[in-house]
Amino acid sequence: MTKTIKEIRQDLDSKKYSAEELTKEYLERIKEKDSEIHAFLDVFEKEAILEAKEADKKIQNGEALLLTGIPCAIKDNILIEGKRCTSGSKLLENYIASYDAFVIKKLKEEGAVFLGKTNLDEFAMGSSTENSYYGPTKNPYDVRRVPGGSSGGSAAALAANMCAFSLGSDTGGSIRQPASFCNVVGLKPTYGTVSRSGLMAYASSLDQIGCFTNSVEDAETIFNIIGQKDEADFTNVRFIKDSSDFDIRKIKLGVPKEYFEEGLDNEVKEEVLKAIEKYRAMGAQIVDISLPNSKHALACYYIIATAEASANLARFDGIRYGLKGKGDSLDDIYIDSRTKGFGEEVKKRIMLGTYTLSSGYYDAYYKKALKARSLIKKDFDEAFTKVDAILGPVSPVLPFKIGEKSKDPLSMYLADIYTTSINLAGLPAISVPLNLSKEGLPIGLHIITPHFKEKNLFNIGNLI
Repeated sequence: MTKTIKEIRQDLDSKKYSAEELTKEYLERIKEKDSEIHAFLDVFEKEAILEAKEADKKIQNGEALLLTGIPCAIKDNILIEGKRCTSGSKLLENYIASYDAFVIKKLKEEGAVFLGKTNLDEFAMGSSTENSYYGPTKNPYDVRRVPGGSSGGSAAALAANMCAFSLGSDTGGSIRQPASFCNVVGLKPTYGTVSRSGLMAYASSLDQIGCFTNSVEDAETIFNIIGQKDEADFTNVRFIKDSSDFDIRKIKLGVPKEYFEEGLDNEVKEEVLKAIEKYRAMGAQIVDISLPNSKHALACYYIIATAEASANLARFDGIRYGLKGKGDSLDDIYIDSRTKGFGEEVKKRIMLGTYTLSSGYYDAYYKKALKARSLIKKDFDEAFTKVDAILGPVSPVLPFKIGEKSKDPLSMYLADIYTTSINLAGLPAISVPLNLSKEGLPIGLHIITPHFKEKNLFNIGNLI
């Protein structure tokens, strides 16, 4: 049976079972299920059991913290010292992390148990977790379908009950979309509230570490632990908790007309509208709003993200770390390393980003994208003068079949149409599970609030 972190904490503290027994149970599930789902790239069986034994000692001595003895999984673009970190790429197949990411330090301080590293689209570039060098991850609700991406491994691991919570990264929807596809809660915090130190960069102005959990309350727990000040990340900000009282009857919820126009699956639309009506019945005021520049979000996102990726991935040259190519000159070594090491999707995005930043095209593409980004953010700023939160679908489609969209990049990119604007504006957002479709496929509700208003995300999400 799936349990929340809160429930497991109570069970461990009451000695219903030990952390070691719990960890072994999760490890057994991984052995049983993951050969089919392929959520994990590495499993730390021996280390996890040792960590669980240490957790049991702390519990016995009355020294347990919120996550002491709680087993988790980590997306394989987040560094754990001494462990392999591939970012789903052949280029980093044998790379061993030399330090812990800030979020890993926080989880270790809490006494969390690390079960392993999870699969992802290579360098977090994708919407389906089909672009991993190590093969695709499958959706636990239908193994013929994708779990979403790029954090599909972390979402699928939780959905298949192979961990109690997991961490992922979100650049344009890479936590919220797989959370929606896998029927779990997925949190993307305000940009800067969670340190990116130790996260392999894709697009630095968009990337954000977040979590997958079995409840909104659990998401708040993880956020409060990892969302702390880190001097190693100059974009990191000190998070100020909102302690104001919450009353849904005093809350205004915005519904953008642009989110319900053509292209939205009928079942997704129906379930999201039902959720909106539930909030209305609770006493919330539902307000029709407009985000006119949201139509530019996808194009804007792919120009900015690929431009930043072309700069960030320049460090992977085969000299300092990663796959080392062969050649008679330095240029030849670079070319051979990247040709053999990078997958097709990564090469495509690097080339597109380099093109948009090149002389003669910078003004035509990248500079215009930056202006569009400002307009998108302005739309949200204006909307939040009228409403406290915005509701809508996470994805316009239900989980699609593996291989269905891989030959049509535009169709694949459209799966992120509702989520990319949130990263461009740096806003917090959460995906909360609704009902299943007629085919038994998950559907999520997207909740968006102003910067640093995560508390409202949790309060509103807890009511659905």
